[in-house]
Amino acid sequence: MSLQHDFDTSMNATADRKFFTVDEANRALPYVSRIVEDVRRTYRRAIDLQEQIEHPLPGAEEVVMQRDYAAAIDELNRYVDELGQVGVELKDYDMGLIDFPSMHEGREVCLCWKRGENSVAAWHETDAGFAGRQSVELLDEQPADD
Repeated sequence: MSLQHDFDTSMNATADRKFFTVDEANRALPYVSRIVEDVRRTYRRAIDLQEQIEHPLPGAEEVVMQRDYAAAIDELNRYVDELGQVGVELKDYDMGLIDFPSMHEGREVCLCWKRGENSVAAWHETDAGFAGRQSVELLDEQPADD
């Protein structure tokens, strides 16, 4: 059983994507960070349940664990959908890594935030991921394309 295969990964699949400025991303951060906390808590619960299902203790009720696991996955998918409605993409459930689509010099880039950071202070090319993070100070702030 693979936990990742149970998640809905169709975030930001619509043609009408929102593009954020750094300021807009930072204004959305209090709401986004609360959802990320819920995601992280629920993800850890799902991982624990998955381990209990795969390695049950004597007397454990597998039907109850399966039901609780399915409920946790449903809850995670609702949180992911909520983030998608904001216009952001959850990149890592445990780290709480979020990408805010943005535009820079006519191309799409990602403003990047992870749980524990006080503000959106990094960005990366869409194909670079977390390892390619750079300071947002390198971006020329441009109006967002809505």
